[in-house]
Amino acid sequence: MAERFEIGFHPFVIPFLAGMVFVLGVCFIKAVIVVSQLDEGDRKKWFRSLIHPNILIKNLVDIILDCLIHVRLWKRNKVLGFMHSSIAFGWFMIILLGHLQVLIYFPEKLSTCYYPIFFDYFIEGGQYTVISKIMDGFLLLILAGIALAVVKRFWSRLFGMRRTTRPTLYNLIGLYSLWAIFPLRFLAEQCVRSGDLSVPLWWAYSIALCTFMTVLPFGRYLHIPAEMLLITFRNAGVGITQPHKGMARVQADSCPNCGVCIDACPMNADPANLKDSTVYLTRQLRRRNQERIREISDKCLLCGKCTSVCQVGVDGPKLRILSRAAKKYRISPDFSNAGAGITVPSAENKVLYFSGCMTSLTPKIGRSVESVLKKAGIDYEWMDRDGGLCCGRPLYTAGRLKEAAELAARNEKQILESGVRVLLVSCPICYREFRERYNLPGIRVVHYADYFCELMEQGLLRFEKSDTCYVFHDPCELGRGCGIYESPRRLISKAAAIAEAPKNRKESVCCGGSLGSLSLDFSRREKITAASLENLYRSRADAIATACPLCFATFARYSDRPVKDLAQIIDEQTKQI
Repeated sequence: MAERFEIGFHPFVIPFLAGMVFVLGVCFIKAVIVVSQLDEGDRKKWFRSLIHPNILIKNLVDIILDCLIHVRLWKRNKVLGFMHSSIAFGWFMIILLGHLQVLIYFPEKLSTCYYPIFFDYFIEGGQYTVISKIMDGFLLLILAGIALAVVKRFWSRLFGMRRTTRPTLYNLIGLYSLWAIFPLRFLAEQCVRSGDLSVPLWWAYSIALCTFMTVLPFGRYLHIPAEMLLITFRNAGVGITQPHKGMARVQADSCPNCGVCIDACPMNADPANLKDSTVYLTRQLRRRNQERIREISDKCLLCGKCTSVCQVGVDGPKLRILSRAAKKYRISPDFSNAGAGITVPSAENKVLYFSGCMTSLTPKIGRSVESVLKKAGIDYEWMDRDGGLCCGRPLYTAGRLKEAAELAARNEKQILESGVRVLLVSCPICYREFRERYNLPGIRVVHYADYFCELMEQGLLRFEKSDTCYVFHDPCELGRGCGIYESPRRLISKAAAIAEAPKNRKESVCCGGSLGSLSLDFSRREKITAASLENLYRSRADAIATACPLCFATFARYSDRPVKDLAQIIDEQTKQI
């Protein structure tokens, strides 16, 4: 094995070198800008995490699993998982093995950065090493992934995707240059092995690399380096605190534009909403198109389904809420008196029950919760029996973050002064707000589904089983928001028969009545509700059960079969002990 040329250089490497310098320089500048935009506390946490051994190991493992192997996508769609991982992991291994090959045979050339990329051209006999044969295997793996990508580009339904994003011209240039890189490398290497140095093919290979690297920092492929930075931010505990900056910017840049969230988004039951999915929000965030950002953000139901299916974990609802918070209003409403004048009863050694605004609008749910507590012999106080006390989540989801925090602070003070140790909540919307944005030390906040499950296990609830078969609808805030899936099903299975809808748990379809949307009218919501009901009807259950007053009211308005809240079912099927 020997070098073919004493000079060890050919002009065709110049495009590659130019592209590499450009992409590394631009990505470094972007990373510096993003890090500088972090809050001072988050920035310190991130820097400290970079020297913490355990976090460093987790960063490395997560980057391998998420960026190279795409384990999340494998779990959701094995064909898409193979397609992405074959290209990402295969390319990484070719680069790694290429450098290893130079290190072993020509260590003095390791600093010549183009040698690992164009090894077969500059080194005579380089194709006969064991490492070279392994690299050939990875190249074939990549070509298989590219073939699948071509098929997906034109026939996405074969991959289970009804809709995909419509690429921009800029992204198309990146896509086609990526597709060209590996066939050109394969052809150039085969020509070398047949005795023809085929300089035009090496030129084409180098230009394809340059084109892709030049496009990468400004299109969808920015997600390749951005996701690695996102993982380090996430593992350091950095949160989204500013609209369009810092962590929010990294999340937008990390979106791969795969389009998985399009089919998942319940709003797309109406074709008019197709371009309001999270994938299009991140595209507008990159473009800084404020008008479209506001429009997309206001329309969203904030159901969180896009986040649950996203292979990167882009937090679509949080990005939208912060976009709403950045909106300038022509009026400045005064919320300082919100919750004022409301008193919380003393609840020393008692359970304090908070029903919330939506339960007040569906009073049968509150009465059922109270009845079950009495049957179980629980000493309790009803905190907002007469209404008037809001948890603050509507203000928060509308982007009124300061006002929501002020309301929460007033509520916190009264709840803490009540002496309560258990705060029982029947509305998932309120429950999530109490869990995530309240500071209630020494107080256990619990949703009634979990609490009643505990009462059942303690023998304080005695069930009589009904012949009715229920399908349980997982409310967005209770399921995807708080991770409560099992306790409602355990309770229903004790009280009646239970069936499952095709899309359930984290894949559950929003009822359409969500308070999250600021602009969807009833006619558009009705289509979403119809799609959600159709999913539930496919279970062939006799009736629908849910554990959210908003879902209950929405479904009851349109369903052609009975709809009951979980508390009603438990109340009907339990006896006084």
